[in-house]
Order: sequence, then structure tokens, then C-alpha cells
Amino acid sequence: MSERSLGQAAKGGAGDMAKKPKWVVEKEQAKRASAAETVWLFGHHAVRDALLNPRRVKLRLILTPNAAEKLGDAVAEAGMEPEISDPRRFAAPLDPQSVHQGAALEVKPLDWGKLEDVALSGEGALRLVLLDRVTDPHNVGAILRSAEVFGAQAVIGTRHHAAPETGALAKTASGALERQPYLRERNLADTITALQGIGYIVLGLDGEAETTIEDAVEGKRDRPIALVLGAEGPGLRPKTRETVDALVKIPFAREFGSLNVSNAAAVALYAVRA
Repeated sequence: MSERSLGQAAKGGAGDMAKKPKWVVEKEQAKRASAAETVWLFGHHAVRDALLNPRRVKLRLILTPNAAEKLGDAVAEAGMEPEISDPRRFAAPLDPQSVHQGAALEVKPLDWGKLEDVALSGEGALRLVLLDRVTDPHNVGAILRSAEVFGAQAVIGTRHHAAPETGALAKTASGALERQPYLRERNLADTITALQGIGYIVLGLDGEAETTIEDAVEGKRDRPIALVLGAEGPGLRPKTRETVDALVKIPFAREFGSLNVSNAAAVALYAVRA
């Protein structure tokens, strides 16, 4: 092939790349970024449960002598060789304010699979928690813990404007992150529509709603139910409000009538139990 032909071929190839739709390019970029991403978990509970989770890809373990003694059984079962670090100069790249208890584990984020598969897994009444712009990792960690306690299939956030999997989230979840699926979907309204398509009743929590959550699920507790909670303050976005099957409220005894989003999630999950 001549130099001119090679140049034209190269130009044509670049042109083909440039013609890719924006969403395809963003998807490829997100996939590459996800493959390279790692998370540092810290604290005895979070590290122990991650060590014992066969689904976790574990990369590097840093422990103080005291933590190594306390976590010895989990370290042995995971088959990892920890790096022993001086507690005064803890070697893990953590925020100085992190209460790490002398234990840190570098891992790959968990891959729980496709939304439809997770949403339809398990026995009995199916329950999901969807989060609309809930960005505080401590709130999400607490919600994961409640979802695990009440037997939910998963907690679902969005890829943007949602708390990512972090050490702070894992520590607040107190081990639930290793057992409770946490999915992050591209678009919440599309996710709600997909869940409705596979049989879910999707309820959005709104303090100003006319219907209580108990009334909304009366006679329907055997159906799959998804609860959507918004960020404290702004609440649910207009598009989310339009897409859910109904807006419901948690009835309050007094005028104060406001709950932290993680507390609201726990109360709502209890209210829709089978």
C-alpha cells in the first residue's frame, strides 16, 4: 500500500472513531475507568467482611500488629500476606481523619451484575431501594445496612450524583456492602420504567403526599415493591415524581414530621414488609 493510501486509511479510521455517538464514547470511557478503579476499605468490620467475601478482588492489605492479631483468622482464610505497618505512620493512603483501626484493604469495586437479574433474585417478596441524588456515603452505608436487615434485593443509585463505593461508605455499612448489592445505573427514570416492566410497584417517598405507605401497599404486599428516596432537602426530582407509580408518605404523629433519609429508608422497608 502506498504512503498516500496508508494516510487515507488512517484518516478514515480516525473519521470512523469520530463518528461514534457520544453515549457510546462515554460508555467506553466509563468501562475503562471502572476497570482501573480501586477502593481502600478500612476498619475492622469492613476489612474482615471483605477478606471473607469470595466475590471481592483483593489487592493489598495493610495492618498494624494489633489489627493483624485481631483479624488473623480472616487473613488466613483469604490467603493474603499483609504488610505490617507502624500505627504512628500507617502506610495506607487514607484520609487522615479516617478511623481505620489499623486495618486497610485495597480492593476492586464489586460487580453485582445486571439490574434485572438482581431485582428478580431471591425468594419471597422482592424489595428494592432506589436513591435519587443521595450523595452522602454515611447515609448510603446506613441504608445498605437497613436493606440487608430487612431482606431487600438491592440498593440502587445512579452513576452520577450518587455516593460511590468508598471506605467511608463501607465502614458505615458495617459489612453490609459485601452482602447487599449496590448498583449504580445510568438513568433513574429509565431504571424505574425497567422495574415497572418486570412487575415492580414503584413508590416514591414524599412528605407532602396524600397517601400513606401502608395504604399504598394494602393487599399488594406479595408484589415486588421498589421504594424511591430523594436527597434531604430537595427530595425527589420532577422526572422521578412523574415516573413512579405513586407518591407516598410516612405518617408522623407530630408536626415536626421529618426523618433523615437513612432512617426513612429503614421505616419504609419495615412498612412494606411481607
